[in-house]
Amino acid sequence: MDIEITSWKDLQEHLFRDSWDPSIQRHRSPYIYRGNNIKDVDLTTSLQRLGGPYEKLEKHLLRNFKKYAHLDKSEDQSTWNWLALAQHHGLPTRLLDWTYSPYIALHFATNELEMYEQDGMIWALNYVGMNRFLPAHFKEVIEREESNVFTADMLNEVSENFDQLDPGGSNPFLLFLEPPSLDYRIINQFALFSLMSNAQSTLGSWLNGHPDLWFRIHIPAKLKWEIRDKLDQANITERVLFPGLQGLSMWLKRQYSSKQSQT
Repeated sequence: MDIEITSWKDLQEHLFRDSWDPSIQRHRSPYIYRGNNIKDVDLTTSLQRLGGPYEKLEKHLLRNFKKYAHLDKSEDQSTWNWLALAQHHGLPTRLLDWTYSPYIALHFATNELEMYEQDGMIWALNYVGMNRFLPAHFKEVIEREESNVFTADMLNEVSENFDQLDPGGSNPFLLFLEPPSLDYRIINQFALFSLMSNAQSTLGSWLNGHPDLWFRIHIPAKLKWEIRDKLDQANITERVLFPGLQGLSMWLKRQYSSKQSQT
């Protein structure tokens, strides 16, 4: 479902929709979020964007990443920890980045000033509801742990590598992987990954078969400055989300950029 908003107030209503959980009498959203500066962006992975026989390259990419990674990275880590580490450092993988925070997703829909003449997009997935489509042995693990997402250790119980994840490949499924706390960037961005059971399956195609479990919010270009200023006031900035001198510089550059120079 696509949602058109007209104001900041309207945006808040949709970002936090369906968050009331009557079973615990608390507001606990079943959604995760992903923000894009432009609306016409699909959900293909960085691995798929390589083109060519990318599904045959996945193992080679990860094997060589492990071979040349820093010496302080343990070879005893599971495939899934290595995959999360590789994604975090820019290697093309089948993972897609998401966040539990709607405001962090909003940051990534408004952080590029040169895109302010274009509408942005927020994707929201009901990750809790999507778990009912997991194969039984995967579902058993997260139900036993009373979790809605997998850690690397949990996923390793049912699949130690890509080949074991979905041997038949005839009925692709989606799961969510919470990475280890590799650094403060992962922690501060409240991050997790989506993971399709085979490299060739696209998340967009899978979602088309489950329209009741997701929605998209179009962010009009005319609202981007207001959204950006309010996020900055709430301290949702590069300085926080990318700890270190690079994030500080990114924040200061945007903070002191003239609005007129972007129009």
